[in-house]
Amino acid sequence: MATRAYILIETVVGRTTEVAQALSKMGEMKRVDPVTGPYDIVAVVEAKDLPALGDLISEELHQIPGIAKTVSCLSVSA
Repeated sequence: MATRAYILIETVVGRTTEVAQALSKMGEMKRVDPVTGPYDIVAVVEAKDLPALGDLISEELHQIPGIAKTVSCLSVSA
């Protein structure tokens, strides 16, 4: 069963659209929604397991220019 996480993303001012487009190109992304509030984007990602999810976040997501901060929330239900 896949591991799902909700990633709360804060972007650099003026870069939300670029970041959302880059995230949408990632195969593991199931949904990318720009939002209002303390975060700029909420993304839903699925990976085969927790180590794969960690690699995806640290090696791919954090390399996208314009991302200032992320908070990862693991789903606890199927």
